[in-house]
Amino acid sequence: MPKKVKAKKAVAPKKPKTVKATKSVQVTKTAKTKVKKAGKAKVAKLLKPKAAKALKPKTKKPLKKKAPKAIKPAPEQASQQTAQLLSSEVVFDTPLFRVLRDRLIEPGGKENSRDIIRHNGSVVILAIDNSKNKKDPWIVMERQYRHAANRFLWELPAGKLEQGEDALLGAQRELEEETGYRAKRWKPLVEYFPSPGFLGESMKIFLAEGLLAGDAHPEDDEQIEFRLVKLSEVVKLIEKGAILDGKTLTGVLLYARKIVGKHGK
Repeated sequence: MPKKVKAKKAVAPKKPKTVKATKSVQVTKTAKTKVKKAGKAKVAKLLKPKAAKALKPKTKKPLKKKAPKAIKPAPEQASQQTAQLLSSEVVFDTPLFRVLRDRLIEPGGKENSRDIIRHNGSVVILAIDNSKNKKDPWIVMERQYRHAANRFLWELPAGKLEQGEDALLGAQRELEEETGYRAKRWKPLVEYFPSPGFLGESMKIFLAEGLLAGDAHPEDDEQIEFRLVKLSEVVKLIEKGAILDGKTLTGVLLYARKIVGKHGK
């Protein structure tokens, strides 16, 4: 008899293994964690009291000072305006000056009476020896008693002009008479009015360079002591208040400024 063949058991098909979505789970957990942390931080930020900002005092900006307007020279017509003289009386007369009492209509149209000292004018000499040092030259200075000031004063050489005398010739004469010096080079430095409220005298300052020494021959009523002083020393005396003469202050300080501008500090 034929042998019976055993029927093979049916093999059940293998189920495909399910792959765990680990990565997706991890991503999801990370995202949730970040969201939670972000939420907590936001809440903490909202709950945290804000620190008050320190109030800085407002600093006031310094007010800019307006620069003073430059002085413009008056128009030629305005500078030539003069008063209309109604009458003039000589109240006092001397060899040096005369006092006048003038009635006049001034350029503004107002009538006034003025007592004026009329004078032929004066010359002042800033005599310089800059042969050794151009930045700090020697200056001829005089010392004499001035009764009006009731004291001795240090001054530049100066003197009055004769009526109609040329200013430069007068300056050359005065320098030689008072100090004995003559100069090779002359040029005008400045002209000014020392006290124009009542004094009609103008002073013309001349710069004299290239000095040549000689013998002085002052007038009988003049007792003058003179010497050479360095420009820097004269400026120091001015700063200390030891020089009070107006023509000397004007001439020396103007010349010192020119020297600084020319040669630098």
